[in-house]
Order: sequence, then C-alpha cells, then structure tokens
Amino acid sequence: MLRLIDANINRLSEGLRLLEDVARFILEDASLTSDLKSLRHELSAGQQHLELLWARDSAGDIGAFAETPQEARRADIASIVTANARRAQESLRALEEMAKLPEAMLDPNPFKRARFALYDIERTMVARLVRRGQRGRIAGLYVIVDHEALGGRGEAEVARQAIRGGASVIQLRDKRREKGEVLASARVLRDVCAQGGALFIVNDHLDVTIAARADGLHIGQGDLPVAQARRLLPVETLLGCSTTTVDQALVAEAHGADYIAVGSIYPTPSKDGAIVVGLERLRQVREVVSLPIVAIGGINEDNVAAVMEAGADAAVVIGAVLGAPDIAEGAQRLVKKMEAT
Repeated sequence: MLRLIDANINRLSEGLRLLEDVARFILEDASLTSDLKSLRHELSAGQQHLELLWARDSAGDIGAFAETPQEARRADIASIVTANARRAQESLRALEEMAKLPEAMLDPNPFKRARFALYDIERTMVARLVRRGQRGRIAGLYVIVDHEALGGRGEAEVARQAIRGGASVIQLRDKRREKGEVLASARVLRDVCAQGGALFIVNDHLDVTIAARADGLHIGQGDLPVAQARRLLPVETLLGCSTTTVDQALVAEAHGADYIAVGSIYPTPSKDGAIVVGLERLRQVREVVSLPIVAIGGINEDNVAAVMEAGADAAVVIGAVLGAPDIAEGAQRLVKKMEAT
C-alpha cells in the first residue's frame, strides 16, 4: 500500500508541476500559475513521510518503463496539458480511494476537492491553448460579408466563393436585421467556414457569437470594453478589436484582445465617418504590438501589397471581393498580390 501511495503522490506532483510551468511560461497566466502552485504545495504538505520514502522501489517497479505509443510523442502543447492533467486526476482518484482505508491515516477529502478543481483548470488551459493556436490563423485575406453589400446574393454562397478564392477569415457584419435573423445567418456561415477551413467571426454581437459558437467576436471602440467582452466570451473564442491609435491598440492587447484591427488605412465608402490613419499608423502599431494585426479600410488590389509590406498579417476587404463580378476570382487576385509581397 505504501508503495502505491508513494507512486501516486510522485505522479501527482510531476503532473501538477508541468501544468504549472505551461501556465507560467507559455500561457503567462499569473492566476493559473498561482492556483496550480498552491494546489501542488497543499497536496504535497504532510505527505512526505519517511515510511513512504523507505517503501519506494523504483528499480523493482514492473511498470516503471512501460510506455504506450501515444506516450512516446505528443501532437502539441494542448495534448501535453491534457495528458498530464489526466495523469494528476487519476493519481488523485487513487489517493482518495486508498485514503479511505483505516491504515492509510490520510484524509480523502483534499484529494477529492483537488480532483474536481483540476477538471476546471484542465478545460481552461486547453481552451486557452486552442485560442492561442487560432490566433495564428488570423492571416491573409479577411473578408467581411456585409448584409447591405450582398446585392441580393445569399450570404452562404458569397462566403463559400470567397473561401474558394483563398479567404482565410470570414466576418458577418449586419447592423440592420433583427437579432434572430442575424443568428440564423451566423449559424449557416459558421458551418460554411468550418467546411472550408476558414475562421468565422461575428461583428458587434457578443450574444450571437456565443449562441452560434463562432470562432470569434470583433468589436469597435464604441462597443463593450475589451476586458468585459473577454470575461463574457468562452475561453476558446477569439476577440478582435478595431483601433485608430497606438494607445487604443496597446489597451486592447493588455485587456485580452487576440488580434488588432488598424484603420481606416485608406478612405472607404463602407463606413460613414471613418478616420483615415494611413500606412504610417499601421507601422507604428506593428512596432509595439505582438498580436496579429489586420488592416482595414479602402483596401483593394492596387494597394494591398503596400498594406502587407507595412506590417499587416491580414487585409480586411468588403467591396474588393463582394463588388467583383466573380467573387472567387476577385479573392484569388487579392491573395496573389498579398503572397507576392
């Protein structure tokens, strides 16, 4: 029994330490790091009895070097987090059960509480890592499907053609229709984007974003503050924010945005009263922000190369694609210009 308890305490400590290091060095999350450190110290306190140490027999442990093919390699950081969280959870369950024996002289309740706490920590960490990976997909051609610019065409077909032409991100923007209609469109576009391998973003509507299970929400300076939107969104959901100044970009980054939109880069008919900031502002933001940057406003086939050269990761367009006679071909021409930079 002592050997079993000792082995599970060791596995638990190792698993928690790895999770703590991921939270600290990869996610850079002070709260998660503190929670995991406290959990590790709380569970190890009082468990390091000499009887356990004397019972240890690593050389004679028949399972010490057994390893499955799945354990030999991991696909990514998220899979490492999942594997070690499960390892710690299983150890906690084993310790909880063994602690119920009279001769163990251990309280099973701390192990049970820690196990349930770790279920939540695992979900949060994996979701954060998934979102971190999604950020890397904010690149290339970002097409806004604006309901008012469709000219009678269906949103799904427009999005499908844009993706066929190379769009990597599709955003639904609709400032006119009832919320129920917007949600119905969002659900259709979510499926279209999933099938085409593109990210799906909803403009403005946090509730629609959540209800449609969109990949992300995009907000402006007049919408919910970034920090508030980040708290309300699911952990795995991307959050983008429109900015016109360096200070706004820095605040958005500090408060939990996953990408920054800078614009209007050029004059645009798509937004009344848009402030034109030019390529220089894009360069300034690029110098101080580490997040993906998308440029927006008046971007077309003639100037998209200059936008990418100024530091944008993605170029946001409406008319340059939706106004083209052939949407897929219009998107493809833009992508080729971008890839040539």
